Amino acid sequence: MRALLLPALRLALSLGLLALVLLWLDPTALAQAFAAPHPGWLLLALGLSLPQIVLSAWRWRLTAHQLGVPLGLRHAVAEYYLATFLNQMLPGGVMGDAGRAWRHARSEAAAGQRAGAWHAVLIERASGQLALLLVALLTLAWSPALQAVPLRLLGLDGAAAAQAAGATFWLLLAAALLVGLAGWRWPTVIGRLGRAVQHALLAREVFARQLIASLLIVASYLAVYLCCMRMVGITTPVGEVMPLVPWVLLAMAIPLSIAGWGIREGAAALVWSLAGLNAAEGVAISVSYGLVVLLSSLPGALLLLARRR
Repeated sequence: MRALLLPALRLALSLGLLALVLLWLDPTALAQAFAAPHPGWLLLALGLSLPQIVLSAWRWRLTAHQLGVPLGLRHAVAEYYLATFLNQMLPGGVMGDAGRAWRHARSEAAAGQRAGAWHAVLIERASGQLALLLVALLTLAWSPALQAVPLRLLGLDGAAAAQAAGATFWLLLAAALLVGLAGWRWPTVIGRLGRAVQHALLAREVFARQLIASLLIVASYLAVYLCCMRMVGITTPVGEVMPLVPWVLLAMAIPLSIAGWGIREGAAALVWSLAGLNAAEGVAISVSYGLVVLLSSLPGALLLLARRR
């Protein structure tokens, strides 16, 4: 029952959030945001995805080696492509990563180190999210638009404030329900991860490499997002948009939907609106980004077909 209910809830949440975004925005304004696509920017965005995957796989390999679990770079790249594709197809956005951790733990290289294989994937993903959070916090000092957000929130009328409060309530309720159904045992997980984090992330000999790799990967996310903006013909200055993107990407990481759909678009509409920009353009960029990520993950589909044969 739990295995069926969790994907159904995540699918319903994605579709429900997308529907709310469409109801909130003017359909004409959203259509105009897609009116002038530029395929050259699409090719550049897809090209940026290659070093992004390779660097992410290298970070995973580094983390695994710190935990005493051998992992070849070529194998890591293939597994990362496969995981990225499955993250796009399966509910939650993390099932592909769980799959690569499970396969690595069952491999001969990880004999006697199965817990280390699982910890390597968890720490590698956490390293990326911490770097993204760091970049998002730094943008607060850069962007006057973000600094003015609290004032705009205080200036919301009663109806808008009620809508924001209602959306927040339902999102928190969905999160609590999904966490409860998943049966996560946070104290146990944190206790087991503590020592692994010290060795693979915080140790002096590895911390700088982890941080630099994660910041470069975040930079590639931002570059792909900006390519998507230009791809759909939106000419907003990069300096105005750049500080907003990390906050949308952070929302996308919430494992409550399918590949971030719905949550990403809702966050883009909200962030663009609070920053005084066109919310429809923010949603158009977000949708384009989701499609580019899906296209860039297609080598993982080829690997999946080859392994099925």
